[in-house]
Amino acid sequence: MVPSIVTQPVAARLTHAAIFLVVTLKPDTRGGDAVRALCGDMASLLRAIGFRNPDRRLSCVMGFGSDAWDALFGTPRPAELHPFREIKGVHHAVSTPGDILFHIRATHMDLCFELATQIMCRIGDVATAVDEVHGFKYFDERDLLGFVDGTENPVDQGAMDATIIGDEDPAFTGGSYVIVQKYLHDLTAWNAVPVEQQEKIIGRRKLSDIELDDEAKPAYAHNALTSIEENGEPLEIVRDNMPFGEVGKGEFGTYFIGYARSPARIEQMLNNMFVGRPPGNYDRLLDFSKAVTGSLFFVPSATFLENAPAPVHDGPA
Repeated sequence: MVPSIVTQPVAARLTHAAIFLVVTLKPDTRGGDAVRALCGDMASLLRAIGFRNPDRRLSCVMGFGSDAWDALFGTPRPAELHPFREIKGVHHAVSTPGDILFHIRATHMDLCFELATQIMCRIGDVATAVDEVHGFKYFDERDLLGFVDGTENPVDQGAMDATIIGDEDPAFTGGSYVIVQKYLHDLTAWNAVPVEQQEKIIGRRKLSDIELDDEAKPAYAHNALTSIEENGEPLEIVRDNMPFGEVGKGEFGTYFIGYARSPARIEQMLNNMFVGRPPGNYDRLLDFSKAVTGSLFFVPSATFLENAPAPVHDGPA
């Protein structure tokens, strides 16, 4: 009997708190053993910490960058795994280092913080944290720009269909891809824009969150450019974006995180935003929001993590 494949919780319900932790592996270390041991222990680590308060729904998704996959697991490789490709259009989507992503979620920050601490205790000697963002729920699912974020997320089976790899890559059924970007907002400039124009930039009403009619929505609206189709069918992703900020630093932003069964979906959306559809008709939201990071990761199944293999490389070492 073939055992069933358990997926990581890429389509878990939105929570009030999250930590987005991106690390790179230190060179010239035997870090692979420590990371693979963490992979195998992640489920028990989640149980041990989450048991303190099960109602707070602690979860963690673990993803791997292209170079890290080669170093940690070798071949076979996920079919569409590659480094994040920068996009140079009217605005710039940068590509930044990232070997492993930990997307930690719970209803309260204490469990997120404890899990992140335990993760770095396990791999801190072989990995360096290059980005750590503590996200929080802001009122009724709004971002710091004042608009509801994630309205069009698919749910239930639709979310699974949008994010989980099936027969198209049999060796990695149950996996997913995730792209992350940290956006910093110029809130002073944004808040100086009349609400009616803000609504045209986003493509939704600010107060009610109702989508603008097609006649009223500009072609450059954010939700127009991020809506894509294939053979007449919409290609969906699951976003778990969260606001973050430090008032003392005057730093305010949105951490974009998008899961999909193919990274090409998110890449097409980003190309529409940064280059434009057609070229030049770019997302005017980028006049106020700057992408300062960009990384792509493969999220293997939880079954793969529990049995994380040592690397197998094609050809001579």
